[in-house]
Amino acid sequence: MSARIASFPPVARRDASILILGSMPGEASLQAGQYYAHPRNAFWPIMRELLGLPESASYRDRLGALQAGGIALWDVLASCHRAGSLDSDIEPGTLVVNDFASFFAAHGRIALVCFNGATAERYYRRHVDAASEGRRIESVRLPSTSPAHAALTLADKVAAWRRAIKPHLQSTSRASQ
Repeated sequence: MSARIASFPPVARRDASILILGSMPGEASLQAGQYYAHPRNAFWPIMRELLGLPESASYRDRLGALQAGGIALWDVLASCHRAGSLDSDIEPGTLVVNDFASFFAAHGRIALVCFNGATAERYYRRHVDAASEGRRIESVRLPSTSPAHAALTLADKVAAWRRAIKPHLQSTSRASQ
């Protein structure tokens, strides 16, 4: 059996209107203690395009830009057993889901949940959906930013993420149109 791994706390201000959910951070992210730390993961390049961030922005500045745009970042799973970084290696009987009932109670303006790939959506639909307690929260599965998901170009991923997020993005001085 593989070792138990744990995700990170949410990055969210109380006024967030968008929640982006992954399944569980990969090895590079866990080692760095940062969301989407793998150098080939497309998440931060996509966010740079959507939020107008410079490529040299620090991790702290990137998180600040997300929050200023009304974007919260988290994972569906709090912990699980997984060997390696692939979602397909998550051991199903070991899943511990994050406390979404408390999250939604504290972040009542969430109007859109974006799933970073199919696994995050599947775990959310199977284990979490009821936590919204009848609130009308729109949801959309977006192309995975994982380097393992190479079916689309970065430009195609940016376009899909932009279509979903832009209408909900809170205006910031740095958000690109």
